[in-house]
Amino acid sequence: MFERPDVGERAVLVHIDFTAHDGTEDPGEFRELVTSAGVEPVVTVTGSRKQPSPRFFVGEGKLEEIRDAVAANDADVVLFNHALSPRQERNIEHELKCRVLDRTGVILDIFAQRARTHEGKLQVELAQLEHMSTRLVRGWTHLERQKGGIGLRGPGETQLETDRRLLRERIKSIHKRLEKVRRQRNQGRRARQRADIPTVSLVGYTNAGKSTLFNRITTSSVYAADQLFATLDPTLRRLELPDIGPVVMADTVGFIRHLPHKLVEAFRATLEETTQATLLLHIIDSHDHRRDENIEQVEEVLAEIGADEIPMLQVFNKIDLLENFTPRVERNEEGIPVRAWVSAVTGEGLDGLFDAIVERVAEDVVHHFVLLGPEDGKLRALLHEAGSVLSEDHRDTGDTVVEVRLQNRDWQQLLSRAGVNEKSVRLDVGRA
Repeated sequence: MFERPDVGERAVLVHIDFTAHDGTEDPGEFRELVTSAGVEPVVTVTGSRKQPSPRFFVGEGKLEEIRDAVAANDADVVLFNHALSPRQERNIEHELKCRVLDRTGVILDIFAQRARTHEGKLQVELAQLEHMSTRLVRGWTHLERQKGGIGLRGPGETQLETDRRLLRERIKSIHKRLEKVRRQRNQGRRARQRADIPTVSLVGYTNAGKSTLFNRITTSSVYAADQLFATLDPTLRRLELPDIGPVVMADTVGFIRHLPHKLVEAFRATLEETTQATLLLHIIDSHDHRRDENIEQVEEVLAEIGADEIPMLQVFNKIDLLENFTPRVERNEEGIPVRAWVSAVTGEGLDGLFDAIVERVAEDVVHHFVLLGPEDGKLRALLHEAGSVLSEDHRDTGDTVVEVRLQNRDWQQLLSRAGVNEKSVRLDVGRA
């Protein structure tokens, strides 16, 4: 479709500091991104400006420096650690005579390489198509006008318009297929809720060690590597927690600074495992010099997808890289575990983390022996419908003692549907 140079293996990186803008990207992180994409960064061109140039993003002098770097290093592609407009990409490519990609393009390329499941591949294609739709003009500038005259009249639309229409149809088709995947995922989630199975979801900045920790806790074999976005598809594992029973753990895609909104939207079905979790484990690289900034970035994305109200336990990973650090669990003023320091590689602190997870999940689980009379038929029926009744004991008085265990929020919803005030619920004090 596009008449553009192919992406090669040798890349010139460009990083510009803008004095008029906050939130400058990290050149070191961008180099890791590029390496994760399987490309060899040969040189980094840096500079500073007050603001981007509308035409080339950089000044003409800096553009000449980039051109010299491409020639001197026999580079195939120029990668910008910034978001470029379609016009800027087109202009720079025209001047440099080689392929140009911005930060979003690099992230999309990594996602395309890492997607393994059908859902992951659909989400990557959707993000790519939506990114590509704004850049169509560069491939079809030679077909901008319809031809006229006898024998040359077209079907009524230019090739560019035809291509845009085909893209829109493909995007619409992928949205429908992802909606089907989302419904299937919701069915599985509802089944877990009916069976009263809590979900613990691992979130965190990319390369914080989520998959390594996930493998340690669940003894599974999820792909884990010291690279950005090693995990793309969500992975679910079931394990048993003492006093809690079965729990589902979910390993999710890592977040990154200034993650493009289109990617957040495209991966909504994956991130729903996060929004519906009972407890979030926020995995943090304790050795990263931008640790505090990474925490802020993750919390911003969690707020964006509506998961900022879910109970969270911060897990500071990689303490084996810190000098003379002892693993520990920190509690808030109410005595609730809020922070654990561990090493997923050596296993240090995992026992304390496990206990903290049990404690945090248990605090959201209601386990009652409820006394129900003949007039409480609606509440009894709803409890059975939710699959939360563990046992029943019928008494000579006509009352029934029902043992129930379910999430506290589900318990509150059931009471509301039954029109029952929680204070009026009778509990078997001897067994509660």
